[in-house]
Amino acid sequence: MKRIFLLITVSLSLSHDFDELYFGSDETLDIMTWNIEWFPKNGETTVSYVSQIIDALNMDVLAIQEIDDIPSFNQVVNALDNYEGYLESSWFAGLAYIYNTETVIINDIYEIYTSSPYWSPFPRSPMVMDMNFMGENYIIINNHFKCCGDNSMNLNDEDDEETRRYTASNLLKQYVDNYFSNSNVIILGDLNDQLTDSPNNNVFQMILDDSDNYLFADIEIAEGPISKWSYPNWPSHLDHILITDELFDNFEYIETIRIDNFMDDGFNDYDQYVSDHRPVAIKISSNTINTGDINADGLVNIVDVVNLVNFILNQETYDELKDINNDGQINVVDIVQLVDLILN
Repeated sequence: MKRIFLLITVSLSLSHDFDELYFGSDETLDIMTWNIEWFPKNGETTVSYVSQIIDALNMDVLAIQEIDDIPSFNQVVNALDNYEGYLESSWFAGLAYIYNTETVIINDIYEIYTSSPYWSPFPRSPMVMDMNFMGENYIIINNHFKCCGDNSMNLNDEDDEETRRYTASNLLKQYVDNYFSNSNVIILGDLNDQLTDSPNNNVFQMILDDSDNYLFADIEIAEGPISKWSYPNWPSHLDHILITDELFDNFEYIETIRIDNFMDDGFNDYDQYVSDHRPVAIKISSNTINTGDINADGLVNIVDVVNLVNFILNQETYDELKDINNDGQINVVDIVQLVDLILN
């Protein structure tokens, strides 16, 4: 009887309802940054929770910080359908990506600022993902900045924590300005500082001052109520998503995802079994619709053929999206070309 009572108690304490947890959609590029606090924080329970959370959220790309156990990370990825993971193998620093192989095409993943002169501003080298989504190219840069400090930046002390984060911010800006000045760039991660500090102590001030080219998409979260901040234990908002001007018009929505709301004991359970950081996620619309993507879900497949056939049978008005061969007519020739697109 004692054993049965113990199992019931544990089961109740780990109660959750992730069935109602969601974020991603077929129409948008959905990206999340998540510090999962030296994963796995609580062994197999953490592995199980993280797998279920990622599956429910339906993200295209997750930028992860604080992976402490590679086999456990692989266990999470293997439990997910249509996802793959990436860890830097030459020098493991806790940064990782998990991405949806059905929606994302990876061109390259690599680290920058890896040599010793940059170890102070970047104790963990930024990890760059060069990827395509719905025919468009994106550059994502995953980061985990130096923690701690006294909320006062001393630029005369290169070991000052705020100064190290300030230097890291400016080096990232310099890198993007030099190499990706006309690209869709997203810089994100646990940047370990607040956006709302005074200009003299704001480690992001140079970026904030360049508002024509850069936008912290989560600035309204940082300026808003504590309940929406990513790091409740301080409390503070430390996890950020920065986008370049090429994405300003495509930026649709951002939020701190309150996974703790879906756990029986709220943030206490989340903090004990998952992480002390909440994830922050962004939705970005795409300018590109693939030829043959009749239902605009990012895929060209048999569903599009069915939609096209129904369109022709119902003699609906002309729709440029369905005119696969661009001859001004929608007929069986378009069906043949669409099938050929799928087969090839």
